[in-house]
Amino acid sequence: MKLLIYSHAFAPQVGGIETFAAQLARGLSMTDSSEEIKNFAVTVVTLVPGNEVDSPGVSPFRIVRKPSSLELWRLVGDSDRILLAGPAILPLAFALVRRKILIVSHHGYQSTCPNGMLFQFPTQTCCPGHFAAGRYGECVKCNAPQEKLPGSIKILLLTFIRRALSRRAFSNVAVSEHVATRIALPRLRVIRNGVPEIPSSRPFFAAGDAKAAPIVFAYVGRLVTEKGVSVLVQAARALKSRGCRFQVLIIGDGPEREPLQALASSLHLDNDVCFLGFQRGPQLEQSMNTVTALVMPSICEDVAPLAVLEQMMQERLIIGSKIGGLAEEIGDTGLTFAPGNANELAERMQQVIEQPDLAQPLGKRARERALAFYTLQRQLNEYRELLRAR
Repeated sequence: MKLLIYSHAFAPQVGGIETFAAQLARGLSMTDSSEEIKNFAVTVVTLVPGNEVDSPGVSPFRIVRKPSSLELWRLVGDSDRILLAGPAILPLAFALVRRKILIVSHHGYQSTCPNGMLFQFPTQTCCPGHFAAGRYGECVKCNAPQEKLPGSIKILLLTFIRRALSRRAFSNVAVSEHVATRIALPRLRVIRNGVPEIPSSRPFFAAGDAKAAPIVFAYVGRLVTEKGVSVLVQAARALKSRGCRFQVLIIGDGPEREPLQALASSLHLDNDVCFLGFQRGPQLEQSMNTVTALVMPSICEDVAPLAVLEQMMQERLIIGSKIGGLAEEIGDTGLTFAPGNANELAERMQQVIEQPDLAQPLGKRARERALAFYTLQRQLNEYRELLRAR
């Protein structure tokens, strides 16, 4: 069976959708041990320029980059199934016109929000659902500062088209129950994000070790406004004022890095908050070796962050905002706080500092939850089942 996976974002770019598309393409290209046949002949189509990952023998699937509209039309026509990592309008339209079995995997809110995030940048608050409620003027006002008025009107109109086309898909897939509730599309099912099931080899530090060294917290992800990293910096200030010993590692990069570093310096946190930049692979593992808890202070409705699942699989305690798909992932296995509330976050962090024995049992519960609901193998099996349906 020929499967076309379309993803605007792909390697060599790094991010959640890029990881999803690569893992899915690789997993569905491999031999299914239960059937001893190759599942799908996979072609990934993306707008991202290539590099050495496209060399023959490197990927078990074909990669087509930056196709023309005519080439995309032909690729869709040659495929038996079309899977879109997000409701991209042109491949959506082509697949429907050519009457292909079309599956749209939703990793954001593009089908119900012009900026795709359900986040109001002018007020830095979550959107109550203006588009779904028909308050389109609020959508225009929300996005005008970033897109200018003509651009804001344009993305609003494109949202109508994107949603109308998505409603005609064979199946819409949400990556979390929260996303499913928010996008409210027909023929909708949830297939949760998954991460590789790997043995946990992370050493735990005895409670007594906390007296010799400060407890280490870390944030991993993009440094953008909606991720709420400034809330973590403010929480660090509150902890320092209480005489707590700790260190915060901020791992990632983005447009907010310089403002965040300036904020930390202004609060005299240069020795307490360390900005390590973007890391992955062995470098990230090394940085996380001494980390007791991952802190995810999002102020937007995160859909289903992979960084959280990866650390849950490593038996690491998660402290996260009680919001969106992030809270859904954590469940009752970690510590949560009201989004944007730096004092409440500081209380959760202080709880770990004063009771370091909390980390191990909660970390084990986090891994158990990841194994139960968020394995890559489970995700692949559910997509195989869906793609084989008629």
